[in-house]
Amino acid sequence: MTKIKEITDFLEEIAPLHYQESYDNAGLIFGDQNAEVTGVLISLDLTEEVLEEAIEINCNLVISHHPIIFRGIKKFTGYYVDRVVAKAIKNDIAIYAIHTNLDNVLDNGVNGKIAEKIGLEDLEVLNANLNLSDDGRVGSGVLGRLAKPLAYHSFMDHLKKSMELQVIKHTELLDGEVKRVAICGGSGSFLLNAAIGADADVFITADFKYHEYFDADRKIVIMDIGHYESERFTINLLHDLLNEKFRKFAPRCTKVNTNPVKFY
Repeated sequence: MTKIKEITDFLEEIAPLHYQESYDNAGLIFGDQNAEVTGVLISLDLTEEVLEEAIEINCNLVISHHPIIFRGIKKFTGYYVDRVVAKAIKNDIAIYAIHTNLDNVLDNGVNGKIAEKIGLEDLEVLNANLNLSDDGRVGSGVLGRLAKPLAYHSFMDHLKKSMELQVIKHTELLDGEVKRVAICGGSGSFLLNAAIGADADVFITADFKYHEYFDADRKIVIMDIGHYESERFTINLLHDLLNEKFRKFAPRCTKVNTNPVKFY
């Protein structure tokens, strides 16, 4: 049988825990690392519905991209985080998060998966952290190029199709074509200047605030595709990695849409 530690060790070979940001809480949040795995469920977020699904299909390990706990829990008062953690403990379901450490790797990382979906080539880290790796393959965001330049409207059609989007929030379109594309899954406004400095035509990310859109300043086109929408394929990324490595069980992708943002 496979133990939880074997799975977490494998994931941390791909995305070491020391690659995570200081505010983050990646790693084994709850559970016995020496417990045998009955099944693995992969999700973007950990909710009560995801845990119910894990119980139903006999998975005692849930791997989520976003940690359910960012800060210490001092009281259990019925907040949704408290309820999720209590349910996991009651049902002996281990919780593991692989968050900004997976964001910060180019190989088999969140942004590389987005680039793959869009069809970008010649990938490099947008804002490399040389303190973590001298080869420049660790850091925030990804920069790549399209095999064939596209007009901005054509690129947005391509982006909506490849990322299965309902809507794209964007700044004013510019003249010319889209050749170089910068990406940051999740909240990426902090990388706007890096994207401009890299001569990207487009910056694809999420969670821009109203006044931050002005900072594009006709130097780049911001395309805000939504937090969940930008990272949803992380589930498939993790599934494929685990499925290739471990043959004694079949990891499952959640059927629960955990996106808290709805469109009318």
